[in-house]
Formats: sequence, structure tokens, C-alpha cells
Amino acid sequence: MTTMTPEQAAWFAQTFERLVGNVGQAVLGKANVVRLALTCMLAEGHLLLEDAPGTGKTSLARAIAASVQGTQNRIQFTPDLLPSDVTGVTIYDQKTGKFDFHPGPVFASIVLADEINRASPKTQSALLEVMEESRITVDGVAHEVGRPFMVIATQNPIEQAGTYRLPEAQLDRFLMKTSVGYPDHASTVEILSGSAVRDRSLALAPLITTKAVTEMAILGASVHTDTAVLEYISRLTEETRNAPEVRIGVSVRGALALVRCAKVWAAAHGRNYVLPDDIKELAHPVWGHRFVLDPEAEFAGARSDVVLSRILSDVAAPQERRTA
Repeated sequence: MTTMTPEQAAWFAQTFERLVGNVGQAVLGKANVVRLALTCMLAEGHLLLEDAPGTGKTSLARAIAASVQGTQNRIQFTPDLLPSDVTGVTIYDQKTGKFDFHPGPVFASIVLADEINRASPKTQSALLEVMEESRITVDGVAHEVGRPFMVIATQNPIEQAGTYRLPEAQLDRFLMKTSVGYPDHASTVEILSGSAVRDRSLALAPLITTKAVTEMAILGASVHTDTAVLEYISRLTEETRNAPEVRIGVSVRGALALVRCAKVWAAAHGRNYVLPDDIKELAHPVWGHRFVLDPEAEFAGARSDVVLSRILSDVAAPQERRTA
């Protein structure tokens, strides 16, 4: 693959910032969360948001879809939701004498899976399968969901009764995990002053097409990553497995996820090469949910974010190389 040129990097960064600004009109005061979500989309991954109700998770999904001229569907996960309610089903047509496939809500550019932990493990698996494969198979026939395709799944940290916690192996399928959080004082006042507008994302104009998103994703993957940076990621990965508080550290899939995100993050900052600082900035949202802490350490108060911060501090970063 040809490495991204400086001119392409400059165009990528300009377009990325325009998208951040556009989405930011609907999700006020959350520029960093918007940047992470867009990075996740352009790295062709999926985002897990763990947040309290009413923090703007739906608005974020709708605003991203509107900005890229894409489609958006919302699936409210409940205990009685079936896998076919997510993926779709084939129905016999008496007029034609054939079985027709009726696509489910997963066939969209941006899919908001609301409170994913309330559905049964079987239904969760149906969504996680299409996240990994970008297609579903119904009655032996494969159906592609298309590109771009991004799932923004949410978990509610409260009211955990009757929920099905996502297993660690399934959490690993999400490229990033973060939270939107409550807006600051100034943003809250601005939101309240515009209370007549129920959904700010409806007023957003598309900036680019879904085809351009796919082209940006391909371009982002061509960012140069020096061998020294890859060795740095490998050392960090090994340290997560050797940490005394950790039972299971970051997998190879997790290391690859960090490389993919770092490439897009670098391009979003106008560079055609990855810096060690990119790795440090993205380590928490990309790796924080991939740890399995030792039960005794967790009981004693150990937290994955604290362990990861210590590892990032202990492992020496390579000297920056500013040319591809």
C-alpha cells in the first residue's frame, strides 16, 4: 500500500475537523468524544458507550449519520428481542412462490444498539457477528451490510438488575469504549436556551458522502507506522499481560486495534506518520475495556485505567521520527 502523502494528510485533517464541527453542533461541548467516535468510524470499528441516560448518545449517532449522508437505525435492546429482530428474516411470498429477505435494522451506516446488555446473549451474539463480519447469513444466503458500517452500542451503568453483562471476549470486538458524560456549565446553558429544538441533528447538513467515508478509511490505513512505534505497542501489550493486577491482558486483536486507530488519529492531525504520543492518547479508549483484572486485585480496589496509566508511564517511548 502506498503511504499517504503530506498533501493527502492535510486534506484528511481539514475534512476531519469539518466533520467534528458539524457533529459538534448537535453534541455540544464534547469535541474529544466526537473525535474518538469519528476515528472509530474511519478505522472501520465499533464504539461502546457506557453512560447514564440522557447524555446525548442517540444525538451523537444521528449527527454522525447526518454528517456523512448515511442512514441511521436505532435498536432498543430488551430481554425478549430475537436475533432475527436485529438481522432480518426471510418470508415466503405466496404471489411469487419464493422466499424474500426482509433486512433488519442492522442494515444502516450507523446502528445505535441501545442498552445492549439488556438483550439475551444469543441476540447479543447476532449483533457481534455482523460487527465482525460486516455481513449476515440467513438461510444459507449471505447479505453484506455495506460500507461504512458502524455500531454505537450503549450500556447503562445503573439499573443492572436483569441485564446480561457482555463477556470479555465480546467486549474485545469493540474498537473503543468511552463515555459522553454530562456537558459543562456553558454547554448546558446553551442546550437549555435551545430547548425548543428537540433534535439538533435534524438540522445538520451532510458534509461528505458515505463513499467519501470509505475512501477516507482506505486513505487512513495508509499512514506510515515506524517499526519503533510497533515495537513500542508490542512492549506495552506484553506489560499488560505481565502486570500483577491483570489476569488477562491485551490480545493481538487489541494491539492491531490500537495501530488502526493511531493511523486515523495521526491523519486527523495532518500527519502521514504515527507518533508515540498518538499511542498514549488512544491507549485508554482502545485498551481500557480489554483488561480482565485479577478478582483479588479488583476486590482490593485495582482499576484498569490506573494500571494502564502506570504501564504507559513505565514503558519508555521511542524517539519521535518526523518523516515517513
